[in-house]
Amino acid sequence: MTENLHLLLPEILLASLAIVVLCMDLVLPKRCKSFLAWISVIGLCGILALSLALLRGEEQLLYGGLVRADAYSLYFKVLFLVLGGVFILSSADYVKKQLESPGEFYAIVLLAILAMIILASAVELLTAYIALELMSFSFYTMVAYARNNPKSNEAGVKYILIGAFSSAILLYGISLLYTAIGVTRFGEIEAELAAAARVTPILWIGLGLILVGLAFKIAAVPFHMWAPDTYEGAPLPVTALLSVGSKVAAFALILRLVSQAFAPSIDQWQILVAVLAAITMTVGNVVAIPQKNYKRLLAYSSMGQVGYMLLGIAALSSISAEALLLYLVGYSITAMVVFVGLIAFFNMTGSEEIHDLGGLADSHPFIAASIAIGLLSLAGLPFFAGFTIKFYLFTAAATQGFLWLAGLGMVNSLISLYYYLMVVRQMYIEPAPKWAQEGDTTHHLVQEGQASENSSYTSQSTLITVILTLLLLGVFFIGVYPFPLMGAIKAASNAIMPMS
Repeated sequence: MTENLHLLLPEILLASLAIVVLCMDLVLPKRCKSFLAWISVIGLCGILALSLALLRGEEQLLYGGLVRADAYSLYFKVLFLVLGGVFILSSADYVKKQLESPGEFYAIVLLAILAMIILASAVELLTAYIALELMSFSFYTMVAYARNNPKSNEAGVKYILIGAFSSAILLYGISLLYTAIGVTRFGEIEAELAAAARVTPILWIGLGLILVGLAFKIAAVPFHMWAPDTYEGAPLPVTALLSVGSKVAAFALILRLVSQAFAPSIDQWQILVAVLAAITMTVGNVVAIPQKNYKRLLAYSSMGQVGYMLLGIAALSSISAEALLLYLVGYSITAMVVFVGLIAFFNMTGSEEIHDLGGLADSHPFIAASIAIGLLSLAGLPFFAGFTIKFYLFTAAATQGFLWLAGLGMVNSLISLYYYLMVVRQMYIEPAPKWAQEGDTTHHLVQEGQASENSSYTSQSTLITVILTLLLLGVFFIGVYPFPLMGAIKAASNAIMPMS
């Protein structure tokens, strides 16, 4: 086992980085704690470079088949490390103004990223479960991190109760599966399912409970009841990471699980996942329409995106796997554009209401344009990443016999365009709120108990501007010319579906 320990060096260094940041938070004076964000990002960049140098071309099972170092795990490792760096930098101003103990916060973020990376590498159910729980516990803490905010406390309690319930369902499903076939490694599960003589009702119940437990984690309808309140109550940067990071990590696990373990039983679960996708995308997009709080709107919007992603799982094939891998990257970049823009808006105003976005195009045209482009990309308009990733995904589903589901996805994209345009209309047509027109720049912050001496409706972080610019370039790059990504995507797809 020790001869390939070096292949886990990025994970070991990431855990060490979290501990270092946490310890530095204890000794640094308050005026220097803003450097912890940069220390975290520099560490992530170093780990990213090491991962590319160390793991490119590797194809090995580690520690008796618990985790796998391959192109698939490297693909998501790069994505999560980049996502973590963007998240930490974009949330630095928010953390400085709104939260205490920044070192603790960044350390928890790094642990969440570590859990995401392990999820993408796991090829054994209990290993995946432990990684999923590490990610979940990190989010439980981050959601309730604003200790002086009652909404944050309430969201944390709701999230941990529903999360514990879903974890129990998932673990019970794993135990039933082990009772039925006596194995938990993905490859061995696939072999047992291929042997029809070994199939028992207990096995099917176990598989069903595993799918239900994972559906809770991704907030698929009807297992979504925790998401809106949790998104609304959590600190805004945490909402961003919860909407993007947790979804992508969960689908990294689900795609490997269904392709390398549950594929022989696809006829039994395929239609269930297809129906789940249809219900999730429809409910998410329809219920988003009346929302007045942009965090709740994005919660339901993310459910619609989950429905599209489940479409790729239902139409399981090499083509749909490649389309889903592209979709996860495009969605990550697009959603971060929207959230980073909203974080900048919140830093200036402290508002979480859609109607307070009025006049943003006049006062801060770049932020308004960034949010608008991100929303239109999520809707799937041409020249943006959202159009390309949906085109690939819907085409893959149609070629696998799910033409009706691809058509429903297009209808839901039109529905989502309506409520996204309502937000764009608020920024570009509606006037600024009265408190902004009167020059009361801290009115809303004081009203919410979140005033900061640095708060200003006219200030804008240069760092946020740079991050938004890079993310926007990514949105246009994937939307117009995604082909440079396809080499990595095909390698990752072939790693989990070698017969493709």
